[in-house]
Amino acid sequence: MSNQKVTAVIADDHPILLKGLHDFLVDLGLDIVGTANEGQAAFDLIIKFKPQIAILDMEMPNKTGLEIATTCKKLELETKVILLTLHKELYLYHQAKELNLSGYILKEFALGDLSIAITTVLDGGQFFSEKIFEGMKENKFQSDDNPLTPSEVKILRLIAEGLTTKDVANKLFISERTVDKHRSNMIVKLQLEKKHNSLLIWAQKNRDIID
Repeated sequence: MSNQKVTAVIADDHPILLKGLHDFLVDLGLDIVGTANEGQAAFDLIIKFKPQIAILDMEMPNKTGLEIATTCKKLELETKVILLTLHKELYLYHQAKELNLSGYILKEFALGDLSIAITTVLDGGQFFSEKIFEGMKENKFQSDDNPLTPSEVKILRLIAEGLTTKDVANKLFISERTVDKHRSNMIVKLQLEKKHNSLLIWAQKNRDIID
């Protein structure tokens, strides 16, 4: 990170958690431009200060973290939103992905995950707590009837790092169309749902196999 401090707004309706989060981020060298204990106040702070990062509790009075993220996306704000949640429900993760959230962290691992998450997010990546993926359907990576090709595995690794189709294309010097074609082939081979983010979830969950 450059000498310019990273600006952040944080919000949580539990005073102790908010204080802990605040102190932790200050120790990491972030500039906390605003703190809030409910959603509307948090959103107003984001609009006012346009911080680089907003770390928000998923469930707050007046506006939830997801609602704030939705509005930020509609308004095309630059602020990267990281949600903190107690829940491992996958539908929340899917929702988070659709909103193009930068991160989604389980509270019990928040401090451990946050510093990595912030670095990843500032680099344009996305970060999700590993534990969210527990209990997801395991897929056989390679069986005789659907082995992934070496180039598909290469693409999958980049997807696991949170790279977009465009980033993958640029990095591998191929067209976005080619990446998309590989994506759809892999979705079929791995028998995943035909959702935009199903490959990312699978890739992040099965990193040990593709690395």
